Amino acid sequence: MWKREARKVLIVELLERTNNIKRSAYVWNAINAMLSALQCPVVLMFVTRIGGMKDAGVFSIAFAVSSLMLYIGLYGLRRFQASDVNEEFRFSDYNGMRFITCGAMMAASLGYCAYGIAFNSYSTVKAAIVFLVCVLKLVQAYTDVIHGNMQQKGRLDVATKCSAVRYVLEVAAIIVTMFITGDLLISVAVSAAVSVIVMMFTSVAAGRKYCDTYMPRFERKQIRALTIDGFPLFASLFLNMYISNAPKYAIDAYLTEEIQAVYNLIFMPAFMVMLLSNFIFNPIIKSYAELWLSGTAEQHKELWRRIRMQLLFVLWLTVLGLAVAATIGIPMLSLIFGTDLSDYKNELCIVMIGGGALAYATYFSTVITIIREQKSMIICYGIAAAAAYVLSGILVKSYGIMGASVMYAIIMTVLAVLLGAITIWNLNEKLKK
Repeated sequence: MWKREARKVLIVELLERTNNIKRSAYVWNAINAMLSALQCPVVLMFVTRIGGMKDAGVFSIAFAVSSLMLYIGLYGLRRFQASDVNEEFRFSDYNGMRFITCGAMMAASLGYCAYGIAFNSYSTVKAAIVFLVCVLKLVQAYTDVIHGNMQQKGRLDVATKCSAVRYVLEVAAIIVTMFITGDLLISVAVSAAVSVIVMMFTSVAAGRKYCDTYMPRFERKQIRALTIDGFPLFASLFLNMYISNAPKYAIDAYLTEEIQAVYNLIFMPAFMVMLLSNFIFNPIIKSYAELWLSGTAEQHKELWRRIRMQLLFVLWLTVLGLAVAATIGIPMLSLIFGTDLSDYKNELCIVMIGGGALAYATYFSTVITIIREQKSMIICYGIAAAAAYVLSGILVKSYGIMGASVMYAIIMTVLAVLLGAITIWNLNEKLKK
């Protein structure tokens, strides 16, 4: 017991070691975003070679489902918590709320797997893989509330280091176990176990320094307030993830696991555009909130200037990604995943446009949350989700991967325009005062 605690103290000291907290936060947030973006494609790179395209298709839909379930666990409260600079709620309140949402996440995951077996012809093995990948995301959902507290206390660098270590070891566990056993189910189970252990030695151990207690508080008034405050953002982010993955769900329902794998391989670069653009989203939340709450015209103009710079950055990243996709994208993907994708160049370029639009939509939703106008987002996401639900089955059934790609790009663009309009209108109204 003493040796285990000593190891935890040593790990925490290593995580906190830095000469410049602010610079470290930016650097490690970028590394963390990159590792998060690479997690699925790196696993698929090995799964396609060891288990084949069928296993790759199963893992792809499992990752898509778990990403949707993750937003139930998160309940959209990370940005709210990180920007709670006046500490309206205590960590024990956020922690209690996270216990509830994580329980709901697991219940929803079990429900989805049962539905898959009953109506989507899931085998018990496929359902088990989907559920275990959801358990991986459960660890992410819970550590997020600890990391939100660290960020609130000015130590985003420690939080991102914890996540980075966990991402690396989760992926390593799947790859090594796949090489040894060749069994995807066993590999995902081992990875889930590794994830829990790493969480205890990093996030939980380090988090003790930034909160009074890990004992969750379930005070009805606070839980009710967090439920109300978080619901608009939760609904928006949940619908956002549904919209992003709607083509995958349609492919899972109507086409084969091999086609699912192909779509996910060409979708990866677009998803990475969004995740990589996020690497400066998280560190700016607190500074944006402070500028917004300052109440001075000068500070509001500075906020608007920073937003314009960020929009240009996302545009540059999207154009760069599209240029790479149109030139060397397909040869690179074919080489990386060991699969001939030469017939899918047009689909890749279309999906890349959708990825850039998703990055804009995610950024606008972040700004809208900071200015506390998140209720208006539900309408935008509701419109886009309804369109995705109607169009996905029709387009995927009729045009396969091309239909999925076109639908994704259209829906993401419409969503970005709607959210952008809300953001600009609210900022202009503030500047007029």
